[in-house]
Amino acid sequence: LGHRRIGLIAGPPRLLCSRARHDGYRAALHGAGVAVDDSLVVPGDFRHESGFTACDALLGLPEPPTAVFAASDQMALGAIEALRRRGLRVPQDMSVVGFDDLPEVRWSAPPLTTVRQPLAEMGKVAARTVLRPARDERPDPLRVELGTELVVRSSTAPPPRRAAPCG
Repeated sequence: LGHRRIGLIAGPPRLLCSRARHDGYRAALHGAGVAVDDSLVVPGDFRHESGFTACDALLGLPEPPTAVFAASDQMALGAIEALRRRGLRVPQDMSVVGFDDLPEVRWSAPPLTTVRQPLAEMGKVAARTVLRPARDERPDPLRVELGTELVVRSSTAPPPRRAAPCG
């Protein structure tokens, strides 16, 4: 969509899933030729309240991001609330993307663009891993990575145009 300043509301760094989402954020920026700005990365804990607080911190920067990726849908919904309380519109003033594709984000206002995990496939891998020792088969590796899918809804748009400086 053309965003160059994209904030990350990260999950707790002690969790592997948080680190994986942070790594994905960094890889996506590098892949798009966008420099990683660590001032745009703020901590969260996957809860709505931390998304609100983190987004508020990003909005307080001298040059806020034009888009935010939250490492959970709950934090993304908190970010949207922080934007609304400041009189900002999603996606016209800032785009917001979540992660999880919780059922309720289809009906949020606006419906949330999010990253969907392959839950059915995750369940199959978990079941196979648990059942293999019972069949005297070698278990799968402990770490299995499965692909994700970006579900585009209405919380993302091209970045807003900034007023050109006078003179």
